[in-house]
Amino acid sequence: MEAYQRQQFDLLIGIAVERFVERITHRCGGYEAALARLRDDPQGEGVWLDAFTQAFLRDFLLDNPAGACFVLQALERRRIAAPQPGTIGTMLEQMALRAFADLLAAKTVETLEMSSATMEES
Repeated sequence: MEAYQRQQFDLLIGIAVERFVERITHRCGGYEAALARLRDDPQGEGVWLDAFTQAFLRDFLLDNPAGACFVLQALERRRIAAPQPGTIGTMLEQMALRAFADLLAAKTVETLEMSSATMEES
């Protein structure tokens, strides 16, 4: 991946984390509750990780095979479960969704942990 593409992807994941943190802290009633729900059930009430990821990728026009290739190129070393059988395009999109959602969840946990720690210190 070229340096400019890496920079674009890093900016993209940063925007996704910022929006997701804002969304789930609002829906769950704070950083600690959001963190607990994200850890317990990422697809559960108030979190809906995959639904957010699908909408986010669609908003940034990455919900197609070319967009999936961009995401997968950036995350080539991450491990994910095998996608459901289907067309190559569909499988690429499934893999990109899973890889992006997994990274988003990990980075969101980090952000929520830091935010909770900062709130405790105040």
